[in-house]
Amino acid sequence: MQKVLFRSDSSSLIGLGHIKRDLVYASTFDDVSFACLELEGNIAHEIPYKVYFLSSNELNELINLINEHKFTHIIIDNYAIDYEFEKTLKQATNVQITSFDDELKPHFCDRLINPNLYATKEDYANLVPKTCEILAGFKLVRDEFYKEAGIKRSKIYDYFICLGGSDVKNLTANLINSLPQNAKIAVATTSANANLSMLKSLENANLSLFVDSLNLAKLMNESKKLLISASSLVNEAMVLNAKFTAYKVAPNQQKIYEYLQANGFECYDLD
Repeated sequence: MQKVLFRSDSSSLIGLGHIKRDLVYASTFDDVSFACLELEGNIAHEIPYKVYFLSSNELNELINLINEHKFTHIIIDNYAIDYEFEKTLKQATNVQITSFDDELKPHFCDRLINPNLYATKEDYANLVPKTCEILAGFKLVRDEFYKEAGIKRSKIYDYFICLGGSDVKNLTANLINSLPQNAKIAVATTSANANLSMLKSLENANLSLFVDSLNLAKLMNESKKLLISASSLVNEAMVLNAKFTAYKVAPNQQKIYEYLQANGFECYDLD
């Protein structure tokens, strides 16, 4: 049995998406732990596994953690870790490495996962070792979305807005103000959102704010149109067969934005 360590972070600045998708993948393993930096606005408390807090992103600290606890497999979902970091980590520990990638960058790993719609195996022909297993377009969507896809619900909301868990640029407020005043709106965000108090002040009879909701799939299914970030939310919207507009709100969403644009989906660049 593999002893698996996920190396991933979350915060009010970098968002929560890495941890969220890692938790979906983590459910496929038996012995799981996480290694995280204790950043402001992190959601480590929501991780239902053992969490080791790192003091830095230094290679040696991670090597020592792997060796001390005898991890056999590390799953890296972190933009700050690159090919050279992974190669040295492999040489020092001989641990099996799975790397998540959203940007078509080189990785030194045994398995690569790109869960985005645009990804193909051919994209990584010269970016990973020849023996690397490539899982391209490997959707990591929670079971609740597949279950919800089979339920026909009344449309309570005209619009559902979710631009990620942090929304550093406060683009949610701009979208709200651009919609008809009489529209019924559901806004989903998290407690990591630095603009949460301002969003709460906008609540009224037509606008409902959902913080750290455990029923996102249901909320999306109850909405006529989704206004979402060009992120894993797109995969979830597609599972629900929902009508949506996607917004690029961060540089790492460039590839999926380009894919949506090329395939006739309504999308805009707000980054």
